[in-house]
Amino acid sequence: MKTILVDAVDTFVIENEGISEEMYNLLETFPNRKIIVTNADDAQMIEFGLVNMPYEVFTLKHNPDKTHPVYFERMLEHFSLTSDDVIYFEHNPDAVKSAESVGILSYRYDPEKKDMHALRDFLEKHSV
Repeated sequence: MKTILVDAVDTFVIENEGISEEMYNLLETFPNRKIIVTNADDAQMIEFGLVNMPYEVFTLKHNPDKTHPVYFERMLEHFSLTSDDVIYFEHNPDAVKSAESVGILSYRYDPEKKDMHALRDFLEKHSV
């Protein structure tokens, strides 16, 4: 069963609103481990409400950001995972490309469309 990597701000957490209840409810239908990945530094962790998440949170505090493949290499190493152990969804196309460059199967989530059906399809197809 694959670990689901979840983008934090503008995907799982809506700025000035908090956790997307719809996305949380969708994720809770999957028994998989979930890890929220973010670029947030200490101040941003508080600002965006990332200190009280229902899942583990990983950040490198912008050193580097998720748009750099080293971010994902360090994250995998930190959790003793391989790229085959995880799937990822993210709103930033550059972060998606970065994850894919290290072999992580990724899905670009459009925060404007909020297509939970397409996200569910991706997770159902690839989370086992």
